[in-house]
Amino acid sequence: MDIALLISLLFIFLTLSIPIGIALGLATMITMYFTSSVPVIMIAQTAFTGIDSFPLLAIPFFMLAGSLMGYGGISKRIVDFAESLVGFMVGGLAMVTVTACMFFAAISGSGPATVSAIGSFMIPEMKSKNYGAPFAAALTAASGSIGVIIPPSIPFVIFAVISGTSVLELFVAGIVPGVVIGISLMTLSWFIAKKRNYPRAERNYGLNDIATSFVKAFWALLVPVIILGGIYTGVFTPTEAAVSGVVYALLIGKFIYKELDATSIKAAFMDALVVNGATTFMLGLSLAFATYLTMEEIPMRVGEWIISVSSTPWIILLLINMMLLVVGCFVDNISSMIILTPIFLPVMRSIGVDPVHFGLFMTVALAIGFITPPYGANLFVASAVSGEKLDTISRNIFPMVFVMMFCLILFIYFPIFSMGLVNLLIRG
Repeated sequence: MDIALLISLLFIFLTLSIPIGIALGLATMITMYFTSSVPVIMIAQTAFTGIDSFPLLAIPFFMLAGSLMGYGGISKRIVDFAESLVGFMVGGLAMVTVTACMFFAAISGSGPATVSAIGSFMIPEMKSKNYGAPFAAALTAASGSIGVIIPPSIPFVIFAVISGTSVLELFVAGIVPGVVIGISLMTLSWFIAKKRNYPRAERNYGLNDIATSFVKAFWALLVPVIILGGIYTGVFTPTEAAVSGVVYALLIGKFIYKELDATSIKAAFMDALVVNGATTFMLGLSLAFATYLTMEEIPMRVGEWIISVSSTPWIILLLINMMLLVVGCFVDNISSMIILTPIFLPVMRSIGVDPVHFGLFMTVALAIGFITPPYGANLFVASAVSGEKLDTISRNIFPMVFVMMFCLILFIYFPIFSMGLVNLLIRG
């Protein structure tokens, strides 16, 4: 009764386009009122105590750092450097787009932010070189999903807080899968460019050109070195790294690249405030939702039902990931993670899956939702940047979806991709 009521209410509220945070709070409150003896004041208490977390402070600062870097001219210099590296290849601009998104992913921690920052340069450039606007927008949307896989990653921080796992281990786990997805998208782009006869870059880049573009992009490329290097060497925590990223972005954007003025700084702060306000509100109520699930032993009952379908681990993994892919089509990455982590994590532990491994492939599965209709946040951003209709971009995105799903299968059934570096560098 309680599971059916809770899920039904949540589905109804989401269908009515009620914001996810409010939907979670309302569904939990109504279900508790009618089925539980626990006072509903627990929702407010848990929401406030849940967000009183030092690791959670990393989220607003990573958001602000990414916003400042976007306004501060970092993305343009990253694009120029990426072009000097891979622009000579068949479909050079497509290769540049994927490579630039991989670089920017190590800065922003957000899929839509990566699409916006890189797409604003690369989509018009690809259109002008007759790559086809739908392909350009689709490739940028797909490449932008790497933004939540290569560290730092906002979903990784959220998963760590909900599951009690290590942010550092999740960050390390995301490196290899992010690079694998990037290389896979570049390989697909090469075949498409070859088939459609897309051009290479208009000029050949020599070692001097690469060196020149590297020097110009040096301060931008130093951002992930400072953030990730500081975390991995233990100089500072992920939260302190995020704060360092904000200070660094302000300094280089204002005094080195000289593209940050009072207006752009204000805009960057406002962008980060709006997104973080919604995320924090949603996260607080989601923790109340998760607490209620635990009190009523709902995750255990869901786990028993899944295991009753099959006790074979690989089938359970397949079933759960199919659920994640379907949910990702309709609910955003962060909301899905908040709702589903407390439900599926006990099941993963029961079949011997490492929580860090689960956090990685859950993030990848939900990241595919960035580029699958009807929700597809990256598709909306790419559509806004390119001016192309959503359905046109969606038709061009499916080869990239299949490539990412193939990568997901590799990550699920071959933990070496996610856990190899973690075991080597951290767990010894």
